[in-house]
Amino acid sequence: MKILIISDNHGYHDKGILEHVIWADEVWHAGDWLNTALHTEIMKLKKPVMGVYGNIDGMDVKLEYPAIQFFEREGYRIFITHIGGKPGKYPAKVQSYLRQNKPHIYVCGHSHMLQVQRDPAFNNLLYLNPGACGTHGFHRVRTALRFQIEPQLIHSMEVVEWPKNSVK
Repeated sequence: MKILIISDNHGYHDKGILEHVIWADEVWHAGDWLNTALHTEIMKLKKPVMGVYGNIDGMDVKLEYPAIQFFEREGYRIFITHIGGKPGKYPAKVQSYLRQNKPHIYVCGHSHMLQVQRDPAFNNLLYLNPGACGTHGFHRVRTALRFQIEPQLIHSMEVVEWPKNSVK
């Protein structure tokens, strides 16, 4: 299964993002959609989305997505939320959730900083923050993550980058 992880598009989408959506079997979105325009485009491509709302999202996005997603793919337990900290600096609520549910993969956004890291403090879970794929914010490069997941194997992890000023 091919997975695309995006976050913090802040109402922005372009053909570069949609090309990677086409590649994916499923899209995971870690919040801050701003509106449902990207959701609508992904639905037109008939791609399933596991997403959450972020701190800037209004009721239109909240009607489509919850604050937290917990689900399984290919035998892996996945947890997604928007504001989630980072290894060694998780909010108390996230730490509690990680201890109780023991996910294998934890995805969050908000920081606009791409980070991929194993966290030995939580059963070596795979922490994934895709950065920001939108144009709003302090980040200089727009980023996303894509990889493949199979039973007992996560592989072909790639960072997707677009120059922030390459708006089309």
